[in-house]
Amino acid sequence: MLSKRIIPCLDVKDGRTVKGVNFVDLRDAGDPVELAWNYSQQGADELVFLDISATVEKRKTLVELVKAVARQINIPFTIGGGITEIADADALLNAGADKISINSAAVRNPQLIDDLAKAFGVQFVIVAVDTRVMGDKNIVHLNGGRLPTERQTLEWILEAESRGAGEILLTSMDHDGTKAGFDNPFLTQVNNAVNIPVIASGGAGSVQHFVDVFQKSNVDAALAASVFHYGEILIPDLKKVLKQNDIEVREV
Repeated sequence: MLSKRIIPCLDVKDGRTVKGVNFVDLRDAGDPVELAWNYSQQGADELVFLDISATVEKRKTLVELVKAVARQINIPFTIGGGITEIADADALLNAGADKISINSAAVRNPQLIDDLAKAFGVQFVIVAVDTRVMGDKNIVHLNGGRLPTERQTLEWILEAESRGAGEILLTSMDHDGTKAGFDNPFLTQVNNAVNIPVIASGGAGSVQHFVDVFQKSNVDAALAASVFHYGEILIPDLKKVLKQNDIEVREV
């Protein structure tokens, strides 16, 4: 049985880690390289870095960040934000990233998923999806959650998988930063529909929320930010409780 993965997420803006609620009201959470090292020592399985204000000018900064992180840690990490073409992904993977994450660019140009999967292999390509309930449907949002699309979330995820996405990072915007728990019913629906790993994101506020998301939705990984950044949950403690609940995790 594959171990469930615990993944701290570092949203990076202007070289600092930040965190908000429902994608707004950002506050500083520390130096990303220091945090990365700390998480690797604590027993995190992977890390995700998202440049939430990525523009072409900042691509160079991001490459430097990737190099600095790669020198400090020995666990896999994913980088996302502003990747719109093969050259962007190539630069980040060459700098030391293990995987790349695409979101808005993939919705605008779905062929990008095919191209990246062909160039680097499906295991390198994570498609991140920001979803929010509108009416009675889960709808894909772009631009850091600011722009609703006409795409229904599950439909888009199935297309992404068919084009070569190796994993889905699914963030519930309604749950993000609320610390009220993951969106287990929708995560279950998505996880049952796809054959690739699903990473749950949005809503972690307690150790029990991680127990719940694995037991109820059986996703492959759970991602969180503020509860880790501000020391509210320590990864060794979290893994200990998961093991007590018969959830397979990698040893710290």
